[in-house]
Amino acid sequence: MTEGKAFRIIPVFVILLYILKPINASEEPKQNHQDHTEQQTDHYTDNSEHQTEEHNTHEAFEPGKFMFDHISDAYDWHIIDIGKKSVSIPLPIILYSSESGLNVFMSSKFHHGHASFRNFHIAAEGETVNHKEVKGKIIETLSDGTKVIPFDISFTKNIASLFIGIILILWIFISVGKAYQKKPIKAPSGLQSWVEPMIIFVRDEIAIPSIGIKKYEKFLPFLLTVFFFIWINNMLGLVPFFPGGANLTGNISVTLVLALFTFFITTISGNKTYWKHIFNTPGVPWWLKVPIPLMPFVEFLGVLTKPFVLMVRLFANITAGHIIALGFLSLVFLFGEMGKIQGYGISIVSVGFIIFMTFLELLVAFIQAYVFTFLSAIYFGMAVEEHH
Repeated sequence: MTEGKAFRIIPVFVILLYILKPINASEEPKQNHQDHTEQQTDHYTDNSEHQTEEHNTHEAFEPGKFMFDHISDAYDWHIIDIGKKSVSIPLPIILYSSESGLNVFMSSKFHHGHASFRNFHIAAEGETVNHKEVKGKIIETLSDGTKVIPFDISFTKNIASLFIGIILILWIFISVGKAYQKKPIKAPSGLQSWVEPMIIFVRDEIAIPSIGIKKYEKFLPFLLTVFFFIWINNMLGLVPFFPGGANLTGNISVTLVLALFTFFITTISGNKTYWKHIFNTPGVPWWLKVPIPLMPFVEFLGVLTKPFVLMVRLFANITAGHIIALGFLSLVFLFGEMGKIQGYGISIVSVGFIIFMTFLELLVAFIQAYVFTFLSAIYFGMAVEEHH
């Protein structure tokens, strides 16, 4: 926990120094202007215009842009900014164009979005294709000048984070499995002592109560997989440096796929009693079923909304946690632009809240994994429940 605090605090003060540097630089022209007030009017006017141009080139901090840029996906893995240089890990770009065919190259060719390569470029803010804004997407300019979006299967930051999470999960469980094979009788130690209680927790507190002692084993592998996948990737998202920091479980595409897995397993596993309850709900008056199938429609709508709730719940909770933490960090930038005292003063409050949010997100990371797994188990239990 102590290391986690340090890694949260250090970036904040690095940012402070970065903010206050241009503030001090902006004070120098003012001082030079005061020292030359007795010079000729023309020279005074030239200096004023030059000062105004320098002031206009300094862009104001935009908290909304800052927050959404950090939680959105990217074609490279940003590490740190050193002065005006940005250090990042380039990732493979894989595009298929109707004009040039398959294109494979590294994202470093784009120079962080400020250049084009092979008629491809990353769309800037406000850029549109077919009257739709496409900021952050790769755009191709055809030979006739038309802009199109190519078929994109590039290796983005979230995909890289996905594979890191998968490799970590495989390493944990393969290591634990080998340890059990070598020492099947001895008490668990190391990773075993951490993994075994969590497996027993998912089995005894989620799978068996929700599905039943007779049929839970069929669904336990999926429940364990989805629980550890969400939990470990939630934890990686809280690490503010590589290989963490990606907003994988806060990406709605990822939560959609997880929810679809639950939906398909529930649908395929549904028995006769399950489907009868949906299309011919017992205990409901006939006039709610015919001639207008009101109750069947409501029940079928519930089948579709269940995975939707799973998708949105995980996405919204993880994203909200990141946005709140980044919001407190944004206060350092905003107050830092006002002056040194305001910047250093608000940094104390911001760091305190960021540390608090970090501990809160550690809890949320586990709760969201638990809730997703628990709801999935309930849906599976409803699908295989026998008629009494």
